[in-house]
Amino acid sequence: MHPQIAIFARLADGGEKPVRQIHGQKTLLSRTVHAIAYDGIHDEIVVPQQFAQAILTFRGGANGEEAPIRVIHGSLTQLQRPDRLGIDPVNNEIYVPDGGKMLVFHREANGNVAPIRVISSDSGIGGAVAIDPLNNVFVTGGSRSLQIFDRTASGHTKPLRVIGGPKNGDKIRGSKNITLYPPRGWIIVANQGVNRHRPMDYSEESFVGVWNIHDDGDVPPRWMIGGPFGALRQARGVVLDPKHKTVIVSDKYLNAALTYYFPEIF
Repeated sequence: MHPQIAIFARLADGGEKPVRQIHGQKTLLSRTVHAIAYDGIHDEIVVPQQFAQAILTFRGGANGEEAPIRVIHGSLTQLQRPDRLGIDPVNNEIYVPDGGKMLVFHREANGNVAPIRVISSDSGIGGAVAIDPLNNVFVTGGSRSLQIFDRTASGHTKPLRVIGGPKNGDKIRGSKNITLYPPRGWIIVANQGVNRHRPMDYSEESFVGVWNIHDDGDVPPRWMIGGPFGALRQARGVVLDPKHKTVIVSDKYLNAALTYYFPEIF
């Protein structure tokens, strides 16, 4: 497969073709894109490019071999291997977990620019991130926990709350992407899970879990999609469609996007 961002119709099913594709040399996309953030306020698509240590921003309506409208790249950025990111279109910021730190850039940053804030913590910074501008927090997800920080945090700081522990069955394993629903404070996490017998294959423990931004400590998920012997095998991405009360989950092993009707969280 050549590097691309594929855009599908909301009601696409089965083997339908994308309605648009962003691909080609001018896009600067590499073969690995592990996160896509859509800015619905400014109609922009933002992705990390880990091999070139860059953040690429495209028009929301980009199509074909179209170059990004902005590229964050260079020695001042402190980018090393950006793999995930989150966007706060309300406060015009892009959050990039990289090298054990959280790098925060202005949304319109372009070229070789320094972050406007750098956040570190004794507990480490997880590899996935999402921002809640309504409740003024951001959430990161690591291999065993979810960490909730003040949105305006800067420098070396402690998280406000940490979710994780044995009472929830150590459910948080390999959190790959996070999305938030600020009106109700929900944290929705795509957990790849762990298969001890076939670690490079699918996991029977992969699931999407829902916590709250006010949860703290050893708290089990309020709801789960998947779980032991469920439909998910390697949940990698999760996004919400509040208008239609659905949760859309991408699964690497199934090479598919699965849509679930989930009115309880809206």
